[in-house]
Amino acid sequence: MFWKMNLCKISFFILLMLSFIMNFMGLYCLMFDYYIIIEWEMFSLLSVSVEMVILLDWMSLLFMGFVLLISCLVINYSEEYMKGDEVLNRFIILVLMFVGSMMMLIISPNLISILLGWDGLGLVSYCLVIYYQNVKSYNAGMLTALTNRVGDVMLLMAVAWLLNYGSWNYLNYIMMIDYSEMQIVGLLVLMAALTKSAQIPFSSWLPAAMAAPTPVSALVHSSTLVTAGVYLLIRFDKLIMMGYFGKILLMIGCLTMFMAGIGANFEYDLKKIIALSTLSQLGLMMSSIGLGFSELAYFHMLTHALFKALLFMCAGSIIHGVNNNQDIRSLGMLWVMMPLTSVCFNVSNLALCGMPFLSGFYSKDLILESFSMMNYNWIIYMFVYISTGLTVMYSFRLLYYSMTSEWMGNVFIYANEELGSMVISMILLMLMAVIGGSMLSWLILVVPCMVNLYLYMKIMVLIMMLLGGWMGYFMFSDTNLIKMMWRNSILLEFVSSMWFMYYMSTYLLSMYPLKWGNLFYKNFDMGWMEEYGGYGMKKFVKFNSEKNQLLQNNELKVFVMSFMMWLFILYYLI
Repeated sequence: MFWKMNLCKISFFILLMLSFIMNFMGLYCLMFDYYIIIEWEMFSLLSVSVEMVILLDWMSLLFMGFVLLISCLVINYSEEYMKGDEVLNRFIILVLMFVGSMMMLIISPNLISILLGWDGLGLVSYCLVIYYQNVKSYNAGMLTALTNRVGDVMLLMAVAWLLNYGSWNYLNYIMMIDYSEMQIVGLLVLMAALTKSAQIPFSSWLPAAMAAPTPVSALVHSSTLVTAGVYLLIRFDKLIMMGYFGKILLMIGCLTMFMAGIGANFEYDLKKIIALSTLSQLGLMMSSIGLGFSELAYFHMLTHALFKALLFMCAGSIIHGVNNNQDIRSLGMLWVMMPLTSVCFNVSNLALCGMPFLSGFYSKDLILESFSMMNYNWIIYMFVYISTGLTVMYSFRLLYYSMTSEWMGNVFIYANEELGSMVISMILLMLMAVIGGSMLSWLILVVPCMVNLYLYMKIMVLIMMLLGGWMGYFMFSDTNLIKMMWRNSILLEFVSSMWFMYYMSTYLLSMYPLKWGNLFYKNFDMGWMEEYGGYGMKKFVKFNSEKNQLLQNNELKVFVMSFMMWLFILYYLI
């Protein structure tokens, strides 16, 4: 009775089967260095051929497999989480449209079809962010949509520029000997990727998008919307590495990591802390692409998708269990009340920190050690390693507030753990978060990587982890110490508002144009233009018409005299 099953179950089974197929095809292509290009020319206009191209190689197939796997588990999780929603099928259809747009973006080497998937992600993400229909969601959705439109315009400009060459298939130009003419395309693609992956100065939309339901956040922040920019740069890595684009990307990625790490340490909203951790990891991926390690960035993108989806699922389970409370200061002793969720939550947190032999360790440690071998200055070096320590710091701060501190919530509300599809999805993802990193390292890195460094550089990652964990757990448990450190309210506001980026993206862009618009309205529309425009002309014509009517309605001799006067004037003029 397959047709009697609900849409959640049908979508779960179909996406799971597609995920297995894509993963096996990706492994086959990886083992035999095999790829497929399907090209269909739809029509040719003058010298430009409009083609539909599909590229199936190990990178696109493995990424599709991971996206479909996480999507099917998120949909299974949503059945329990969104149980009170009367229109659950509408939510599932939106999620499926979101996944379909991501598939279009992944498999296409053509900028036209990339733009279809890119715009599809932007449109459906807006619909999902405003799913809970309130003012906060509408504002967050508008900020998300308008910020992403900047990247869409950049991609459209890249499409227009490629008209000079006769095709939009970037595989035709990626190995061009003369890169000077393609620099403009590299710059436009870089700008588009920075907006979609929320790098500085476009970072403010990512925490605002937390207004969406938690299953959507688990999907968006792990493997779909925010990783679209990273995936695009991995595909265009040859163009990005020419000139100064790589150095610019490295600087932007390091600043984003640092900013997100500091901001997460002074945030009290559970979902926003995890969103800022996503921002930090995206900065790490961008930095590794800027260094030239695009395959390592791809490796970290896959491992990050596993534990970040699990982290959001655990956060949703906690919010669901404590009666929709997201403030971490009112949580505590969750390991007693929600043991399974706490285990999954701690495993994903440790994987985020780079705990040895969990999935995040294999990619993150390799990126940092490879970075230590590069010839960059000590400022960039300290930015990267301090940002790594800040990651561990806010993770252990979250661990302190949620697990070991006292329960500060309502005494009449006791956290409860609902067994069912939510916990099943979390446990399956936890297994992937434990074994996924080592499995991918065996598959992607065919030759075992051994980075030879000095002892103090080799253990620098471990030192920063231990230092960040100690500071995150013990410093934030002493509230007097925090008050003493942050007496300056302006500095605290600067750190917690992502370096005033919230205000620059909202008030700064809307306050002055609105003020100027009001000024123009008062001085022109309601001022001089009122007197000398259409209304003033109407008054002038009406006044003279009334005078003329008065003359015509008066005695006959006045009318005859005026008539004779006009005849006299006309006679002398002629």
